Amino acid sequence: MALAPLPLRRRSEPMIALINIVFLMLIFFLVAAVIAPPLDRGVELVEASRLEGRAPPDAAVIHADGRMIYRGAEVTSEAYLAARLSEGSGAASLRLVPDRNLPAAQLIAIAGELRRNGAEEIWVVTARGLE
Repeated sequence: MALAPLPLRRRSEPMIALINIVFLMLIFFLVAAVIAPPLDRGVELVEASRLEGRAPPDAAVIHADGRMIYRGAEVTSEAYLAARLSEGSGAASLRLVPDRNLPAAQLIAIAGELRRNGAEEIWVVTARGLE
């Protein structure tokens, strides 16, 4: 009786390449997480659905009591507009991040004041817009 030949054993795949890829992904996500500056921690964002969102790169945060914070300092709406215009970004496109507890009438008043002073576009950033 003839014995069947033993199947050839395949050499196992090296795991080094997989480990290298996972390590590079880990480094990428650690670096990417540090790039975006965090928003002010005392702000609860407005929630919205079915809206097209934009990231807030130079947005002004408006607290529930009406204080406006831009780049870590308290500013007025005129100072925020002047700072954005002096950055040479061309058209005055402003982004506001209002606290959820800010009265809507106050947000509309701030946006109206910015429009009267020369803002061409005003974007309101909400919780869905940041996702």
